[in-house]
Amino acid sequence: MNTIISLMKRNYKILLAVAFLSVTLFAFKLKSASEADPDKDKLLLELLTFVLEKGHYNPATIDDNFSKGIYKDYIQALDPSKRFFLQSDIDEFSKYELELDDELINKDLTFFNLTYGRLMQRMKESQSLYKEVLKTPFDYKVDESFNTDYEKAPYAKTDVELKERWRKQLKLTTLSSLTDRLKIQENKGKFSKEETGIPLNPLEEGENASAETTKKETPVADSKPKSFEELEKETRESTSKSLDEYFGFMKDLDRNDWFSVYINSITARFDPHTNYFAPEEKERFDVSISGTLEGIGARLQKKNEYTEISELISGGPAWRGKELEAGDLVMKVAQGNAEPVDVVGMRLDDVVKKIKGPKGTEVRLTIKKVDGTIKIISIIRDIVEIEETYAKSSIVNKNGLKYGVIYLPKFYINFENKDGRDAGKDIALEVERLKQAKVDGIVLDVRDDGGGSLSTVVDIAGLFIEQGPIVQIKSAGRKKEVLYDRDKKIEWDGPLVIMVNSFSASASEILAAAIQDYKRGVIIGSKQTYGKGTVQNVIDLNQFVRSNELGDLGALKTTTQKFYRINGGSTQLEGVSSDVVMPDRYSYLKMGERDVENAMPWDKIDPADYNVWNNNGNFTKAILHSRERIAANPQFKLIEENAKWIDTRSEENEYSLNIDKFRIAQNAIEDKAKKFKPIFDYKNDLKFTSLPYEMEQMNKDNILKEKRNRWHESLAKDIYVEEALNVLDDLQTKVNLKNSSLPVSKLKKEKLAKTY
Repeated sequence: MNTIISLMKRNYKILLAVAFLSVTLFAFKLKSASEADPDKDKLLLELLTFVLEKGHYNPATIDDNFSKGIYKDYIQALDPSKRFFLQSDIDEFSKYELELDDELINKDLTFFNLTYGRLMQRMKESQSLYKEVLKTPFDYKVDESFNTDYEKAPYAKTDVELKERWRKQLKLTTLSSLTDRLKIQENKGKFSKEETGIPLNPLEEGENASAETTKKETPVADSKPKSFEELEKETRESTSKSLDEYFGFMKDLDRNDWFSVYINSITARFDPHTNYFAPEEKERFDVSISGTLEGIGARLQKKNEYTEISELISGGPAWRGKELEAGDLVMKVAQGNAEPVDVVGMRLDDVVKKIKGPKGTEVRLTIKKVDGTIKIISIIRDIVEIEETYAKSSIVNKNGLKYGVIYLPKFYINFENKDGRDAGKDIALEVERLKQAKVDGIVLDVRDDGGGSLSTVVDIAGLFIEQGPIVQIKSAGRKKEVLYDRDKKIEWDGPLVIMVNSFSASASEILAAAIQDYKRGVIIGSKQTYGKGTVQNVIDLNQFVRSNELGDLGALKTTTQKFYRINGGSTQLEGVSSDVVMPDRYSYLKMGERDVENAMPWDKIDPADYNVWNNNGNFTKAILHSRERIAANPQFKLIEENAKWIDTRSEENEYSLNIDKFRIAQNAIEDKAKKFKPIFDYKNDLKFTSLPYEMEQMNKDNILKEKRNRWHESLAKDIYVEEALNVLDDLQTKVNLKNSSLPVSKLKKEKLAKTY
């Protein structure tokens, strides 16, 4: 959930000061690479401390309380389910609870070295432990239970106690899978959580689930019934395989990865959105915010010792070449005519580094095909666009009118290429395409949009107003800055609805707040958005070192500013309240900024001078009608009831390990869940289609066609989109701009009324 401002364009005064002061601290030639690990770690601590103290909006005081916070977050991050460390380990670690502030100042790595070494030891011991536990069948007739509230659980005091904890947790995992298999066999059909809308495996979802338990398989009914013993054995084998994969993934993490965890426990004490990016993470972040990369256009995943092609990115060089396929295994990688390097058993990140590369260069992959044949495939790397990053639109006919729906997954931008795609330009293009299709209203969907570039928000909001302020920004100890839309052109002056939910954050909230303050459109969605009202800059740490022989130091994303609505209020913690609140299944769960430790406080500043849109004659009526429809709609009532039930279920952590009691409890949950099945079966009877230009692309690209068809199918099941379209119906007026004989410029002026 990131709102990023271009490093050189915004906080340049702060950053220049940091850079200037850093000359005396870091402008020296570093030691030789033979001392790389400790030197690099100490340098990172020095850089981070300095940059945070000088550049953070509200730097934390580095004292004993700061130390306690680091200690708590870090230990929890290392062992969240308390299955590795013993109480004796914690007793040893706790001696440093009030010393970490001093260690940070002195660049002392004693605590990290101790915990890292002990974690590696305990994880190695655990591997033999789970294998031993899963060797023999569980006795599911024993009357015992297991509590999954790990935060409140004590650490095991002895190895015997730790093994017992593993036994119970593994028994719960296998018991859940076993009951599913038994039920499928009894019903001779498929069974999945999608039918009920809840995870019946208590370890399948949520923060308490460990990585290896989230990969629960969905068993399929066999034509020949299996005995209880056979099914029980299958569940243990499946669980053992999942754990093997989990520990294989953990084995791929090196000391630098764990040091990043430690560093982020430090940065989190400043605020939740200040993070350290190791080099690989920084690269992934750049891809995420820009939606582009240079490579072959394939997604990779680890499969035992192999690297598997999991998906080809539509339009990428691998997709265009038609030789590489999902399921292929990468055996060797060669750069052009160079000698191929064997990558079997190599870390996934290292394989990715070898396959990615600059546009125009060649990579040769030795591939083991699904049929077992070996093939060498040559691919010329290129710019790859990640389609899922970008805005997309659809049209729908309703009540004799045509509407457009635009979905914006994030406020993307390419800071390195001003001519590259960005959300502002793409939304403008989608609006223009919808205008050419002669739509009568637009829904802009920013649900689950965690933010991105602040500059693109200004561009997008400016499409719907004549001109004026969009957002106010404040830096520590400085006067506020107001970002304006200065283009008098209005791309779309018709009915507008912005869809949000509790995961719409940061840049999404700025957009929704601006549209709401101008009364330009109706905000519809969750009670409030996420509540992130801070701005982060990404600072390349390598710039502070004149001669670096230790390798890439990564980057720091730090909070440098807070942003405010044009009415003066902050979106921090409070988010944006919807004009029309629609019940959602997660209404009562604590998942917003206000529920995050160390979040910055809410405040307000003076309002900006802006003019309210005065061409929404049906604005108040549309909101009132929508609220009335929602209150009377049985589907929304069911969603609200489901939300309350999910909230009560989230508090239940105790599970019986007796199969009869467990099945009774699960059956009761299933029976209750059946009541909510209509939520997932709902259809709005609307047909969504792509615009003509995209229809042509889909005829040539089956992957894109499949993705769009899935999206359109989901829209046709989306009651929230349906209600947004109902609001567009209510916003319709008898006289539209397109039918008016008045000059456009005159109409623009008449729409605005001075309020500040």
